[in-house]
Amino acid sequence: MTNQAPIPVIVNGAAGKMGREVIKAVAQAPDLNLVGAIDHSLEHQDKDAGELAGLSEPLEVPITNQLEPMLGYVAGDRKSPPGVIVDFTHPDSVYDNIRSAIAYGIRPVVGTTGLSPAQIQDLADFADKASTGCLIIPNFSIGMVLLQQAAIAASKYFDHVEIIELHHNQKADAPSGTAIQTAQLLGELGKTFNPALVEETEKLAGARGSIADEGIRIHSVRLPGLIAHQEVIFGAAGQIYTLRHDTSDRACYMPGVLLAIRKVLALKSLVYGLEKIL
Repeated sequence: MTNQAPIPVIVNGAAGKMGREVIKAVAQAPDLNLVGAIDHSLEHQDKDAGELAGLSEPLEVPITNQLEPMLGYVAGDRKSPPGVIVDFTHPDSVYDNIRSAIAYGIRPVVGTTGLSPAQIQDLADFADKASTGCLIIPNFSIGMVLLQQAAIAASKYFDHVEIIELHHNQKADAPSGTAIQTAQLLGELGKTFNPALVEETEKLAGARGSIADEGIRIHSVRLPGLIAHQEVIFGAAGQIYTLRHDTSDRACYMPGVLLAIRKVLALKSLVYGLEKIL
């Protein structure tokens, strides 16, 4: 154990399902200190973050919608280590959130998906210029990283693959960032998948899903009762090989979130994907 002061952490999207889990995880980690909880929902303003997250004791950290003042407050505290902001908000706001955090020298750990490749590249350039670490993690589950690694291994032996991702019906973006990342990882292998055997006709637009890198198709399902699930299905003559990851509780993401908070302080640039810091 060291005598280093705990890492100051801001949770953006604090009233959401993932935000509440992050608050609980940060509050229970002795080397982390929750200093801010940001959310724009009016019904939760000024509520105690700990009570909202379901902790037995209040944290004396009120929910506020004032992001930039909180970034400035944490950036101005010279007695503590550099601050970290964990963002689980919305695709429409996450880009501006990350840029603002980097501008203040606060290290972003981003679980919000929906950023375009151009936005990610712009943020990477901005982080490089500021020499500020930033982690964009489409999926914080260790199990998903293992699934992706298994898919990469399988892709050497299969020429046909499709991805099905299933999420709750409150998820705003489709396909999921995890599915897109999985397709990107397979696409980086220098191989084109799913060679056409017939000229397909979609009687309903989108019936065959979206086409990602190197001919890989992604199908999205949105239903109440789901949390987050993904299948990677490989096919060949006489056989099907299916890899699947299921989430039953958002607590499964917290070891990855805590790891990212601790690792981002040592970075000087943007890193994409949990596998890069394991």
